[in-house]
Parts: sequence; C-alpha cells; structure tokens
Amino acid sequence: MIAILDYDAGNIKSVEKALEYLGEKAEITRDRDIIMSADKVILPGVGNFGDAMNKLHEYKLCDVIYDVVDSGKPFLGICLGLQLLYKESEESPGTSGLGVLDGKIIRIPDGEGIKVPHIGWNSLKINEKARLFKDVPDNSYVYFVHSYYLKAANEEEVAASTHYSVDIHASVERGNVFACQFHPEKSSEVGLKILKNFIEL
Repeated sequence: MIAILDYDAGNIKSVEKALEYLGEKAEITRDRDIIMSADKVILPGVGNFGDAMNKLHEYKLCDVIYDVVDSGKPFLGICLGLQLLYKESEESPGTSGLGVLDGKIIRIPDGEGIKVPHIGWNSLKINEKARLFKDVPDNSYVYFVHSYYLKAANEEEVAASTHYSVDIHASVERGNVFACQFHPEKSSEVGLKILKNFIEL
C-alpha cells in the first residue's frame, strides 16, 4: 500500500487515481500509523510553499516525513512536494522547508516568450542511472505547472532536467528519496511508467 499524505493541498486525488489505475492500493491519509506501515509514501501537491508548510506543521506531518525518510522506505515528492523537501523557497521568504535535500527553490525568471507560471509539456534530459526513469526514453515529454524551480546543490542527485527560461532540475534522487517537479500522474504513458517504477522500487 502507498500512503498519500493529506495536508489539504491541491491535486491529491489524481495521484490516487493514477496509482489505482496501475493496480496499486493507495490511501490518502494523515494518520501516522497508516503512513508508517505503508510500503511507500508520496507527498504530492499544488499550492503555496508557506501555506503548505503551515499545514504540514498543523497536522504534525513534518516529523512523520522525517521518520519515513529515516526508515529507508521509498518516498516521492511531486510538484510542490518536491519543493517542500528543501530548506527554503523564494515564494515564501522566512518560511523553513523540510530541509531533507540541499538546494534552492527559485522563481522562474521572466524572458521573451516566457510565461510564468510554466504550464505545459517539456522534454526531459534523463540521467541514465536514475531509478525512477528506468526504461523511460531520453527526451520524453512530461507535464509541468509551476512558477518556482529547483536548483539542486548536488548535481549527482539530479535524475532529470529540462529547460524553460533556465535549466531546471526536474527530478532528483538521493537514497530512498525521490522527487519530480512535473506531474507524472498527468503525464500520460510516460508519467504512468515513472509511477510504475516507483511502485516497483
């Protein structure tokens, strides 16, 4: 069973539906015992960094996330869920993120022909060693919705990148922690393959 963390963020049900489509039991929950007994855990979400951190604290999910990460069970952050794994974001100055991974969350710079938020399909440059992208062809297209992007501190953790005004670290992996800025649950067959790879870890 995969636990999907419930902290009132947007876009949680679509992750549940994608997992169930793949034949995987999923449960949207904030119950510590259910989360800790799950095989894997997903932190999805669309929304504001500061508001999301407030909700994680309110529902006492921060310590649960740290315990899941420390336990070694596979953990996946999606979109806002990726950003929350870092210490801070330009979206909410003064708000501390989870700090599980090292890097910066920065606003996508304006540029000619660039619309922010970035909404749409972009191709990925995939690190061939990335476990989340096993058997996913390089330059596959995935679906993004975001105004802020990750610049990871450690290049070796970057599983996939894309370009939209700037080079964007679109996915990272470190040990049992995985994260995607894009939405695999909205990325057609490619996204389903990425979720299937996570299920099979």
